[in-house]
This record gives sequence, structure tokens and C-alpha cells, in this order.
Amino acid sequence: MKYYEFLDKQPKIDGLVIVEGEDPILAQRALDAVLDRLLPEDMRALNCDVIDGPEAESIGRAAGDAINAMPFLAERRVVVVRNCQRLRAQPRRDLWAVAENVPAGNTLVLEDLFPPAKKTKPEPYGQLAGRKALRIDTTPNADVRERFVRETLERLGAKAQPRVIAMLSDGESDLGAIQNDLEKLALGGGTITVADLERESLSVEDPKAWQYAAAVVEGRPDDALAIAFDLFANDPRGAAIPLASALAGEFALLWELARPGGGDLPPRHRWRERALRPIARRIGERRARYGYEAAVRGFEVVVTGQIDDPRAMIELLTADLGARLAPSR
Repeated sequence: MKYYEFLDKQPKIDGLVIVEGEDPILAQRALDAVLDRLLPEDMRALNCDVIDGPEAESIGRAAGDAINAMPFLAERRVVVVRNCQRLRAQPRRDLWAVAENVPAGNTLVLEDLFPPAKKTKPEPYGQLAGRKALRIDTTPNADVRERFVRETLERLGAKAQPRVIAMLSDGESDLGAIQNDLEKLALGGGTITVADLERESLSVEDPKAWQYAAAVVEGRPDDALAIAFDLFANDPRGAAIPLASALAGEFALLWELARPGGGDLPPRHRWRERALRPIARRIGERRARYGYEAAVRGFEVVVTGQIDDPRAMIELLTADLGARLAPSR
């Protein structure tokens, strides 16, 4: 069922849930909604495991051990395995063997972001499960986009012309780009017009490079690489240029905000200050400058042809910055 159908109908949740589709924002919200229904907040630390599938040394063993553990002072135990779409064939088979034997009373949630109708090898978990699992489809269609737009406007306390809502609902931009557009335009106050959208919207650009940069500076290198790999799949040689450029731009803003006295963003970037300033405080001026200079060097070696493997450069750059910017525990 579609994401909003899941929210509205509140179907029963049994042993296996598969979050499929294409949109990472709705996928995260679906995971949050499942956990909200299954476990009270104060029970999650002892009864919920969230595993990044590609990062696990043996995902079959890790998920199997977690899902077979007994709940502690709760009715059930929940195990979430994220990024299953990035697993190789054998780990996917190992994890599916676990999914077919979930103990009664516990719940395994698999985030496997393939479109439900897409034919891939290995087969997406949703197709393997059929009706044996609760399947939540995060693929946005026009109805999903429209509801998302209206909810975002309501959250922002903003209004928009009906034509603006229709344009965003009927377009091809992902929900992350739509959310960014509305958050920026809402700062101007008043009703968002078609002229506002056409003048200011970032949705005419591919937002994935900026999503990659945001994931890096937020300390989520695995998510950043997943986005980068998606771009490289479509453009093996050219993807590194927008990725490095977006990363340099993001760190330039953070460097400005991290300067003594707090810095001041250019007017066209001030709508992002609320999100970026806490990151700037956390990483500090020295690390912000390092990130900017590293990204600029990466951009230069790609543009000048000094590197034969742009994808490897982005991987190394992301890993280096991920290690330096990781939130302290």
C-alpha cells in the first residue's frame, strides 16, 4: 500500500514489514511511523535494533541474532535493516532467510528502496514476500506529491497559489527538492506565487548533488555515498563535478558561519542559516575550512583531468570528511 494509505488505514503490523519505493523522505517517515505504533519511546533503547545492512560484517547473522532475542519488558522486539537495496546478492539471500523465519511476536522491518514494479536481480524483497509482508510503497505520484505539498505548507505556516501546488504536484522533482523549495519560499511571507516558484525554485536542477553535500556535512557519509553512487550510475565520468562543486559550496557556507563572530551568509543563502548554523558550531572553523579546501582540490583534479577514476576520488573524499566530521559519541 502507498505510504499515506498506511498512515490513514493503520493496518495490522505482524512479523515482516518492507518499506519499498523511491523516496527517502517518505521511507524515513514510514520507519518512524512503524516504530511509533510498535514500541513506546521509552522501550526502544532495549527493544529496537537499527542496522545499516551494507555496513554489517554479516547481515544475516546480525539480523538473525537481533530478531531472535527476547523482548525486555515489552510485548515485542523490532529490528530495522536499512539500505537493503545496496546489499550484494549473497547478503540479500542471507537476510531473506532471516525474514522468512521471524519469531512470533517480533517484527523485522526491511528498507529496500526499489520501485515495486521494477524488475531487478536479485529480486526486490517486496516481490519475494508478496502478501506475506506489510509493504509500504514510498514512490510519489501526483496524489502523494499534492498531499506532501499541502502538509509542508501547513507545517511552515505558509500559503501558496493553487497553481503552485499543482505545478509541484505534477512535476518530477523528488520530495526533498520540493521541501527545500517551499522552506526557502516560505521565508518571504505572504502567499507563494507562480512567479516566486519560477524565480527562486531549485527544482529545475538535479538536487542530488546538494543532497550528497548535505549528508556529508551532517556526518552521514554512508547516505552521502549512496546518493553519489546513484549519480555515477547515470553519469560515470561527469558526476564528480557537480558532487565536488556542491560540497565546496556547502563547506564555504559553513566556513563563513563558523568564523569568529558568527559570520553572515549572502542574501540568497540566508534561508538555510537555521539548518547550517548548528552544524557550523559543531564542526568549527578549522574543520569547515579543511572541508572546503578538500572539496575544491577534488573539483580541480577532476576538471583538469588529473585523475583517472573520479568515483574513487569522491569515495576517498567522502570517507575522509566523514571521519573528520563524525559527531562525537
